[in-house]
Amino acid sequence: MQTQVALPPLLNVGRRRWLLQAGLGALTGLSVPQLLRARAVAAERGREKSQAAVIQIWLSGGPSQIDTWDPKPEMPAEIRGPYQPIATSVPGISLCEHLPLQAAMMEKFAIIRSMDASASNHSPITFQAANPRAQRTETGRQGGGYPSMGSVAAKFHGANQPGMPPFVALAKSLVSDIYGAGDLGQAFEPLDGLNVNGRFAMPEGLSIDRLQDRAALRQKMDRFEQRVATAQGFGDQDRSVREAFDLVLGGAAQRAFDLSQESEATRDRFGRDSLGEKLLLARRLVEAGVTYITLSDAWGHWDHHGDEVRWGGIVKGLTPMLPVLDRAITTLIKDLDERGLLDNTLVIVAGEFGRSPIMTKTAGRDHWPAVMSLLLAGGGIRGGQVIGSTDRRGGEIRDRPLGPGDLAATVFHHLGIDPYDHWISTSGRPTPLVETGKPIAELF
Repeated sequence: MQTQVALPPLLNVGRRRWLLQAGLGALTGLSVPQLLRARAVAAERGREKSQAAVIQIWLSGGPSQIDTWDPKPEMPAEIRGPYQPIATSVPGISLCEHLPLQAAMMEKFAIIRSMDASASNHSPITFQAANPRAQRTETGRQGGGYPSMGSVAAKFHGANQPGMPPFVALAKSLVSDIYGAGDLGQAFEPLDGLNVNGRFAMPEGLSIDRLQDRAALRQKMDRFEQRVATAQGFGDQDRSVREAFDLVLGGAAQRAFDLSQESEATRDRFGRDSLGEKLLLARRLVEAGVTYITLSDAWGHWDHHGDEVRWGGIVKGLTPMLPVLDRAITTLIKDLDERGLLDNTLVIVAGEFGRSPIMTKTAGRDHWPAVMSLLLAGGGIRGGQVIGSTDRRGGEIRDRPLGPGDLAATVFHHLGIDPYDHWISTSGRPTPLVETGKPIAELF
């Protein structure tokens, strides 16, 4: 009987995120990171890995559909809100007046106005998993164990380039704004991309030249082979070790996370604010080979109940935020396009639900799970269109109802993942990636 050799991981994985610890002990022992082995699942199943990527822009708190992408100018003031609609580059489509840059390049965007968010609550779980069964609970088993789309991408697709993590989160609070792997396993949690400084660097007293010395490496490999030559999966372990060395020695990850390598002009175009810098970093990560990035500008930033709450109501809170969003998103799309990355990169802009059609007494809007709007671009989708519609007040779906599962199926289709594949739950039950939903046909 063959014995599986247990080796300590190079990448220690926390409950909510990856904690990269590229240390001397891990490198000199040539330990095998389970995380990097897990990336190879897609290849082991015989799938050809594409270079497809996803950037999910999380508008934490739930943006108002009426005050962004589904204006209702014919309604009274307490419904239509304070903004006027403006025409776009696509005849017949109107947006909020504070989104002129999106309006000018509407041919690049697809708006979904009929997304059913009734399964969602005030957390990122349902729409980052894109699964109506994934919900925040009070039992401590968040999301019912269902994985996020990013974690599915990490398991079934892997990173687009060796030496890069497949799934990265960019948020100040991962607990509040990022949903991870659920029961899929800690190996598929996202890397906390805002806390990687120094984690890709060599330990003190150890140089890259020393580690790359061929004779020394050969000796280490010989010792390693003696330890695991009879172990199951030696070939996979050997490949994963080499990928781990790529991660630290190749320098690609360290460079990708370094915004100082961008020109001052590019940083100015994206904006020196939280959202702009995270979108620029997301583009760098896609370019370097990360498959899935989820980012949030600030926790609860889009939760505009009224002027009595932290983020204010519509006029005082939302008005200054919309131009920032408008500039950052359109700059990202243009930048991806200029670099030849847009067709391979699907960009999703969404929050957890919509806002109430009738404004509150304090000039805001309350939570409204009955319907929400979201914005899509890139990934080879057909832009210049609106999918679905709401009633006159913007509070109920009128036609083409879509659910979280339709979004997931669309994302997985883009990534080359079979939406109807499955993962194994902790109870041993095969669980479909998408139980209800199919790719949104109009987008393709």
